[in-house]
Amino acid sequence: MRAIGVCYDTGFVNRGNSTHEPFDIARVREDMRVIREDLRCDAVRITGGYPDRLKLAASEAAAAGLEVWLCPFLNDVTEDEVLAVVADCAEHAERLRTSGASVVLAVGSELTMFVLGFLPGDTLDERSAALRTPEGQRALAGIPRRVNDLLARAATIARERFHGKLTYCSLPFENVNWDPFDILATDAGYRGADLAPGYVDAMRAFVAEGERLGKPVAITEFGCPSFRGAPDAGPHGFDIIDWDPATARPLRLNGSYERDEQAQAAHITELLDILDAAGVDAAFCYCFARYDLPHRENPLDDLDLASPGLVRVLESGDGPTLTWQPKAAFTALADRI
Repeated sequence: MRAIGVCYDTGFVNRGNSTHEPFDIARVREDMRVIREDLRCDAVRITGGYPDRLKLAASEAAAAGLEVWLCPFLNDVTEDEVLAVVADCAEHAERLRTSGASVVLAVGSELTMFVLGFLPGDTLDERSAALRTPEGQRALAGIPRRVNDLLARAATIARERFHGKLTYCSLPFENVNWDPFDILATDAGYRGADLAPGYVDAMRAFVAEGERLGKPVAITEFGCPSFRGAPDAGPHGFDIIDWDPATARPLRLNGSYERDEQAQAAHITELLDILDAAGVDAAFCYCFARYDLPHRENPLDDLDLASPGLVRVLESGDGPTLTWQPKAAFTALADRI
């Protein structure tokens, strides 16, 4: 595998609240140094919904010597808002590229779920629930055409401003037309118990599609949280949290769960071996830290058990000092790289 990286969340925005607060640039700078020097990653995927944060973190990643994947991850936005962010990020990506950084720009992430109007529902919760309804299933039939139309416009806007490699972080049912892009990418790198039987074949098939098109393939998300049984949960590890319906903030765990960092570590390294054997060019573990899911001593309130982060975020201290401790997965990934 050419590049092994980690996702870095600068703040996913839902119901007006962000998953990375406070956003402190000194902390981000130190996180990037750690990702490059201690975790030994080749690349970092910068995600989030605030363009200014995305650009700041991308600059810090480039300064740390990382390959930068600048990937807006927007929510509850219109198509025009997506295109405006793509234009803004493309201009910044080009500045980084011309200054000597290695940069990949994604024109979006999982747009079907997060752009208004693709699925029924005005909120993320409503759109997610719609997938399980007849109305939502009917909407899926028109998704590929609508998504590819938006992606074509986004790619054109990006190409006018950025002259490096372009991609999109897709979902399988979007059936992306990869002609406008240099790299095939998907966030569907998770392997739960229900996906395990077909996981290897699915990864091989995605790589084979890239080979047919003469383009490399990236898995832009894979991993699991650190509670016992999390590897079997696949992409549903957050389901053990009770979320505030008004603010989308985590309240508490919805039951009693045990910590199992070794299982998280083993799962991540096992998936990396599978992706490497399949011929994946670049893979990004999700994620470095979830600053909204801190560790607490009381297991019933220990939100870190639901965090797929490689580090355990601490609640003490909110200045520009490190406010996390590495989990077993941190060491396992560093040793694997």
